[in-house]
Amino acid sequence: MTGALLVVDLQNGFCRPEGSVPRVGLGLAGVDAAVAHAATAVHAAREAGTPVVFTRHLYRPGRADEGPNLRRDGALAALDGLLLGTWDAQVVDDLGWTPADLTVDKCRFDAFLWTSLDPLLRGLGVDELAVCGVVTNICVESTVRAAFMRDYRVTLLADACAAATPRLHEAGVEVMGECGFATVRTVAEHVAGAVPAVTGA
Repeated sequence: MTGALLVVDLQNGFCRPEGSVPRVGLGLAGVDAAVAHAATAVHAAREAGTPVVFTRHLYRPGRADEGPNLRRDGALAALDGLLLGTWDAQVVDDLGWTPADLTVDKCRFDAFLWTSLDPLLRGLGVDELAVCGVVTNICVESTVRAAFMRDYRVTLLADACAAATPRLHEAGVEVMGECGFATVRTVAEHVAGAVPAVTGA
């Protein structure tokens, strides 16, 4: 088995108080702790030689790729939220992201939909994913379900995820765990279990 760490949408726009998502009233409970735990997971993966893949949810100028369902109230668009090339769309500094990192940009909740994520992971020889990020019950859960249906073995790093409320976070974690889409662990448990390194990639 060859593993990778998938970091979903830990961007300024979601995770910082001045980001566009909190500014439209959709801030995330416990996001600072989730970012801190994710940073631990990223560091451990890099130390182990395990690939780290970041996703960014963003839109091109003009937002033609946003789609009618995601722009229903227009609040995010009014702030140019998650716009390609802006601070809002960038990965939070805590994770040490650079343009050299493996990064998949998306414009829908599911990080596999219309992106290069699956061929990238297949090219790396990955068949196991540890997943963390935001929002637990939206983009994280959509991506975990999609990974499961593509036959990846998934571990959800629950304490490195956050949602609008603790209840929604817990509901998402419960669904992913109880339905068998992912094995639920903390970052500490995952790191203690030895993050798998790439072989032959």
